[in-house]
Amino acid sequence: MHTYNIHEAKTQLSKLIEMAAKGESFVIAKAGKPMVKVIALDTPEPSQMRRFGFMSGQIKVPADFNTMGVNEIEALFEGDA
Repeated sequence: MHTYNIHEAKTQLSKLIEMAAKGESFVIAKAGKPMVKVIALDTPEPSQMRRFGFMSGQIKVPADFNTMGVNEIEALFEGDA
């Protein structure tokens, strides 16, 4: 994410608004300290985004997942491959 200082943001305001409208968020800083993050209005709020568990019930993990391929992996480390 790109950071612009206030003076730069003022001089390029139209360009920056177009960028934000296309989904490219950016930060405006004052004296090098980030002050605001600019994002498009239709960008989903973090609370609206589902990340964990979105594929619940769609994937099956085998019971032996932690030991799958252990012999092959050991052979690779021991040089017997």
